[in-house]
Amino acid sequence: MDILTYQQRQKPDESNDSEFYSTPKFVYHLDANFRNNLSKLYEDELEENCSILDLMSSWDSYLPRKFKYKKVIGHGLNKEELERNKAFDDYWIQNFNINQIIPLEDETIDYCLMVAAWQYLQYPEKIAKEIARILNQNGKFIIAFSNRAFWHKAPNIWTYSNESERIEYIRNILVANGFCEPRLIKKFTEENSFLPFLNRDPFYCVISEKK
Repeated sequence: MDILTYQQRQKPDESNDSEFYSTPKFVYHLDANFRNNLSKLYEDELEENCSILDLMSSWDSYLPRKFKYKKVIGHGLNKEELERNKAFDDYWIQNFNINQIIPLEDETIDYCLMVAAWQYLQYPEKIAKEIARILNQNGKFIIAFSNRAFWHKAPNIWTYSNESERIEYIRNILVANGFCEPRLIKKFTEENSFLPFLNRDPFYCVISEKK
């Protein structure tokens, strides 16, 4: 289902994303509170000896270290970052805004993870359909995000939506492309206008099972 217009898919910087990510960024893009919430959520959602696909990933993972995994596959745009990620058994590099075909067999993955990444997809419906294809029966797609982005690389559909609209946007794409009605988890603290540096990143997570 194609629900985005050409204008919604456009982004301020239309240069090849591979150029922007050609230099490794060995920094945390989300604060410690967000990362802790994500690790805790993974402990609740993941099962032992599962297969995981971590899409649009980076140099660090938030998977529970106490778990044993059947396999963990990474994907991203920077080889140096992916090489440093010790959670991965294997990885590959691919620009999803050019090619949306995921090079994995049908029904071979239990969980697909996407952290602070959906906001860069220009063809999310095609990616959602591919993820539904590679997930096992009752497999889960776990999408976590906050209110940060490299805004020049984010499509207009994300940039010009508020946070509630972004959740509904993700929900619509998933339900239309092979997923059940998702669950939403959100955690945030009141903003401190006097000491803004104490504000924490809001935590949003959309979780949906394959139909």
